[in-house]
Amino acid sequence: MCHHVHVCDDEPHIVLAVSLKFSKAGFRVTSDNNGQSAWESILRDPPQLLITDLQMPRLDGLGLIKKMRSHPDLKDISVILLTAKGFELEEDELRTEYGLQQVICKPFSPRELVSIANSLLGVAVG
Repeated sequence: MCHHVHVCDDEPHIVLAVSLKFSKAGFRVTSDNNGQSAWESILRDPPQLLITDLQMPRLDGLGLIKKMRSHPDLKDISVILLTAKGFELEEDELRTEYGLQQVICKPFSPRELVSIANSLLGVAVG
């Protein structure tokens, strides 16, 4: 089975790096550069995993996650939140309130991100 991951970040170089790494790892990747576009994409084609930035135009990452969690068909999608504001956030509180599987601070390793995704989705590696 080819797992589907949706990447949402307003920084094009992050979307490109993450998308390439996941594609090479065998994932089907879709992406957007703002939360509103991501919401519309996810409604049409739900992924197994959302990787989203916290701060984005039109709809931020937490707003996107809130919409997903309130939608019966999307509420169980795994989510990894990327942020440059790691020291300002209460990670445990975010995980509990928004059902996040992981909060990752920028800069991060795309290889590590794929490893975390494989673990979350139960993908056998090797």
